[in-house]
Amino acid sequence: MQMIEIEVLRPQTNRASNTFALWNLGFRPFCLLASIFAALSILLWICQYTGQLPAAYLRSPAWHGHEMLFGYTMAVVAGFLLTAVRNWTGKSTPTGPALMALAALWVVGRVLVLTPYAIAAAIANVAFPLALAIGIGRAVVQSQNRRNYFFLALLLLLSLAVLAFHLSHLELLSWPERASLQIGLDVILFIMAVMGGRVIPMFTNNGIPGARAMRYPLVEKFALIGVLVLLGIDLLPVPTLVIAVLAFLVATAHALRLYLWQPWRTGRAPLVWVLHVAYGWIVVYLVLRGLVEIGVVGRPFAVHALTVGAIGGMTIGMMTRTARGHTGRTLVADRFEVVCFVLVALAAAIRVFGGMFLPGIYLTTVVVSGLCWSAAFALYAVRYWRVLSRGRLERRSGPNDIKPPLATCGDSSGSPAT
Repeated sequence: MQMIEIEVLRPQTNRASNTFALWNLGFRPFCLLASIFAALSILLWICQYTGQLPAAYLRSPAWHGHEMLFGYTMAVVAGFLLTAVRNWTGKSTPTGPALMALAALWVVGRVLVLTPYAIAAAIANVAFPLALAIGIGRAVVQSQNRRNYFFLALLLLLSLAVLAFHLSHLELLSWPERASLQIGLDVILFIMAVMGGRVIPMFTNNGIPGARAMRYPLVEKFALIGVLVLLGIDLLPVPTLVIAVLAFLVATAHALRLYLWQPWRTGRAPLVWVLHVAYGWIVVYLVLRGLVEIGVVGRPFAVHALTVGAIGGMTIGMMTRTARGHTGRTLVADRFEVVCFVLVALAAAIRVFGGMFLPGIYLTTVVVSGLCWSAAFALYAVRYWRVLSRGRLERRSGPNDIKPPLATCGDSSGSPAT
């Protein structure tokens, strides 16, 4: 049974609860922490990158990548999984003191990377994906929700990637830091590909009258298997030409997948088009990844197509949808949220295409892109801090109200909407 996208309500009075609810469900603290960190971290990185701040914040571009991948992105993944798994399984996930402890572990990891205590930083950052796996693992295993066992394996793989990064930094492992980041990016790409396939067609059909977003099993399998093969190849010494050909083939599969979801119909539904735009950046990333391997473009352009465009767009869209759905608000983006979506899309376009086609002002494109990104997440944090920290809206409705269920971040085939 499919979920209905937008609530239709007649006449009603909404009353916000003043109870403190930050620790009631995983999406609340982690969406708030992620947005604050995304805004501040990039501002500090811009200052360091342009020489306005000594190399005291992050010691190299690799550490910038570490913090945005294993810091920001992991926080959003945590908020999503802690919330979604609870709904998929009908079992509880960490709330209250347990959720506070998990959030504190994440914060400790962000602080320790700025200190000389490298071993402590490694322990905290390796522990977080493992703690998250334990936090959702009990619910997944007890409910025998085999469809989502793979999330536990992916969190373990992310923990190993973090461990390899820190061991490389400590000179205890002969393994490039960049390779650990690439494995982490591959894992996050797979998570986005899986969840995008589950929810984007459903959100499109539920939110766009007349849309007929489709999924073909052969396309789905090739798109997902292709990402896994790329992940495996990144662990092995494979000729660059082979990687390039594979990247182009996988890009074709994901482009076809997106085409079947009919993105051109989503213009009037920001909560839907933001996810389509983000998924489009996956296709751009895969094409650029192939071009990187044959020496046509620089690697940073491909990396930022994935991180700023795909990860940034997907996370800001899902953070907004999840926060609205779980706090009793309608699934309709207001002008503030649309500004956030546009700023993230601009940040990606400027960082990738601006830097690629205007090399003479490369530094300017980095700065402007970073400012757009920081402004988007700062606006989200300001807009949502009260929403995330207070209880659900309480509705007092008339007798003619129609209150269909909300689809926020799950699907209806074994993974209910959260």
